[in-house]
Amino acid sequence: MKAFLLAAGLGTRLRPYTDRHPKCLMPVLGKPLLEIWFELLAHYGVTEVLVNTHHHADQVTAFLDDYRSRSALKVSAAHEPQLLGSAGTLWHNRDFVADQKDFIIAYADNLTNINLAKLIDFHGDIRSMGGIFTMGLFQASDPWLRGIALLDEQQRIIEFEEKPETPRSNLANAGVYIAGSEIFSFFKGLSSGQNQVLDIACDLLPRLMGRMFGVPIEGFLQDIGTPQTYEDALAQWPDRERHNGF
Repeated sequence: MKAFLLAAGLGTRLRPYTDRHPKCLMPVLGKPLLEIWFELLAHYGVTEVLVNTHHHADQVTAFLDDYRSRSALKVSAAHEPQLLGSAGTLWHNRDFVADQKDFIIAYADNLTNINLAKLIDFHGDIRSMGGIFTMGLFQASDPWLRGIALLDEQQRIIEFEEKPETPRSNLANAGVYIAGSEIFSFFKGLSSGQNQVLDIACDLLPRLMGRMFGVPIEGFLQDIGTPQTYEDALAQWPDRERHNGF
């Protein structure tokens, strides 16, 4: 299985840390966040990962070069001189998964030990119901600040809204997806120019309504988007002693 690991963001909310370092290389007990992601993906059978780069791309490239020398996981980089947006990255690198029926998409700015097997198995099950996209979900204490999903009795997503003023659910987007190759047909009509920024939540998900399902994740998940949430993640990381609890 292959995975897109979205890691090119500027990390503006995490300043001053990200003035000198990319968010995806922030250390967690001495280990770069990106390496934790690689270990997680490899543990669940991923063999190839594509990482998009932009902010402090030279540091990310240097890390990837070093990582390749000591790991069997095949890792490649897709540099974006101008940010394409999360969906734009998928579209411009769709050839990476041209030989895949299903693949993983994940945001690299979360610290997690999520059970990916559960998402992968669930995605296989919803295929029989016409599903082509699985969204990992978690229960948010602040749903008005999140992307919120409303599910029917089959766990089909019947409504998804970014930062709703009046949330109808507390099931929030965890930023980890299993996608079928069919999603690329839903890009039809969207601009695909090099400078066009396309976002998964805003541009792609509304088109997938009816073909998209959600499942609560198992495991730890913490955004490291701000200095405070980064410190919280370091304090709460359940793999503090072992560094790897997969």
